[in-house]
Amino acid sequence: MRKVLLVEPAIAIYAFAFFLTVPVIQQYIYRRIWEETSNSSLMENTTTTYCELNKSNPAYIKQKEVQEKTSLFLMEMDLTSTVPSILVAIILVADGDRHGRKKSLVLPSVGGLISNILLSALSYFSLSHSIFFAISFFGSLFGSLATFIGGGFAFIADLCKEEKQKTIRIAAVDLIFGLSSGLAGLTSGYFIRGLGFPWTFGVASLLHLINIFYIIFWLEETVRVSEFQQNTSVSCIEGLKETFSGVYMLFKASTCKKRTLIIVLLFTFMMYFFTWIGGSSLFTLYELDEPLCWNEIYIGYGAATFTSISLTSFLGVYLFSHCLRDIYIVFIGMFSYIGGIVMAAFAKTTLLMFLVRVPSLLCFMPIPVLRSMLSKVVLASEQGAVFACIACLEVMTGACSYAVFNSLYAATVAWFPGFSFLFSAGLCIIPLAVLCWLMCTSWHEEDLASREYEEVSSEESNER
Repeated sequence: MRKVLLVEPAIAIYAFAFFLTVPVIQQYIYRRIWEETSNSSLMENTTTTYCELNKSNPAYIKQKEVQEKTSLFLMEMDLTSTVPSILVAIILVADGDRHGRKKSLVLPSVGGLISNILLSALSYFSLSHSIFFAISFFGSLFGSLATFIGGGFAFIADLCKEEKQKTIRIAAVDLIFGLSSGLAGLTSGYFIRGLGFPWTFGVASLLHLINIFYIIFWLEETVRVSEFQQNTSVSCIEGLKETFSGVYMLFKASTCKKRTLIIVLLFTFMMYFFTWIGGSSLFTLYELDEPLCWNEIYIGYGAATFTSISLTSFLGVYLFSHCLRDIYIVFIGMFSYIGGIVMAAFAKTTLLMFLVRVPSLLCFMPIPVLRSMLSKVVLASEQGAVFACIACLEVMTGACSYAVFNSLYAATVAWFPGFSFLFSAGLCIIPLAVLCWLMCTSWHEEDLASREYEEVSSEESNER
């Protein structure tokens, strides 16, 4: 069977399956906690889920209690998977520089398959929702989203030789994530209403199974593993040392300027990812609460608007990359996010909540561009190490962001639900300030030229 170097289908399938389960889990937990708190099922009609608007009614207090409990439960569940995901991402993605990328794609798919089968059983038999913690921890042992993202981007970086091509190709992968997550969000409500929670998790399981077959039997490996490496047996401890040494040497062997630039770019990526994930993760709870009172169909429509945002962000990267430096593209994307999240803080009608996405049309741009900037700074043999760092930062930052913003939302939902959005916008000042400092230096251009010189010298020495 002829294999292909096309990782995008695997990314699209995994992203759809993963982001299909995110709103489903949130809404399932919301319903279970509602039933436990109010001793009644969640009433709904074609446009809204029942929620009390009269603040003097005891039902209103119960409603806010459900919001707080759900927010804290989701935060605790996410924290359960953080540490294992970080360790697995470092091991698998960095190890890909020597032993191939496919492991970091297959294992998260296997974990997704098993986790969704367990979630299907949990929801079908109405087991205790505390079992979500065990399932979340178990799924993280296979690497989950962070490992898959790290492996996918390292796979793309292996194929790209030109710098501009790398930026566009990485942005295209983020576009796929956006389109898949938007489509998953749009259809999640219909899946819940048409199939119920157990069979919706079953659909996600089937997609992960298809993905496993594609990666194993149709996807070509980008890293050539020599026959000597295949036949050489290495102990587990030695293998771990070898893997972690790749990340360590990324910083140890670099010049001071290059090391500082990598750290600055990683910090900027981490801070923007923290604010972006934290603010956007609260949309579902915010939309379930009064005065919006959306049901699963409207929540799906809202999630689907990320499709347009990812598309416009990709078009922005594609167009701006021909006339602007990467750092200016990041600036534009951050200001786009600030405009949208501030507007969300004061959105009290369905129309206005949908219009929140208009100023946010370019808010995805900083993520792929910062990835590309980091990839351009390091050598070809260091791609796995740098994307392992990025993947770990995504897991750690995402977990911290969920914890901070869900706790903040639980504390402020009673008097001003939009406060968390304003807080997210305010935090964007930090990465903007770091970028302003970086823009005043010429380190990026210097280290890019230095990296190109190192690669040429390495190629010449290999030829000799």
